[in-house]
Amino acid sequence: MDVDGTLTDGRIYISQTGECMKAFNIKDGCGIHDILIPAGIVPVVITGRKSDIVSNRCKELGISEVYQGVTNKVYQLRQISNELSSVAYIGDDLNDLECMRAVINERGKVGCPSDAVNEVKALADFVTPHRGGDGAVRDFIEWIVKN
Repeated sequence: MDVDGTLTDGRIYISQTGECMKAFNIKDGCGIHDILIPAGIVPVVITGRKSDIVSNRCKELGISEVYQGVTNKVYQLRQISNELSSVAYIGDDLNDLECMRAVINERGKVGCPSDAVNEVKALADFVTPHRGGDGAVRDFIEWIVKN
């Protein structure tokens, strides 16, 4: 999964001293920690930005597969997916399109928040009723587990 715009609302708060903050939705976290992992599904984060905030949140949720500062998301995805039987992906913006296409080509499922860009929505198997950072990941998790 992507982070900014998917696990968060895409906003990055920067103070005068340069301190960054991001907001995460507790429902997404519960979905990852209490539904996805117990279902035997390995959560993976692939993000272009690098942030201690993301590292801390992932550690708290039990996500051990965290790839930050990734300039080529689809390359990283392929490295991971070689070890898995199936893959699902949720993203929200143009930099997620290549990963989404790769997952679709491998017969995986892709989703996006309701406020994703139109190009992403057009590819998605599931467009959640929630915006990024507002429970969209939880919606996708529940859809994946049920399907």
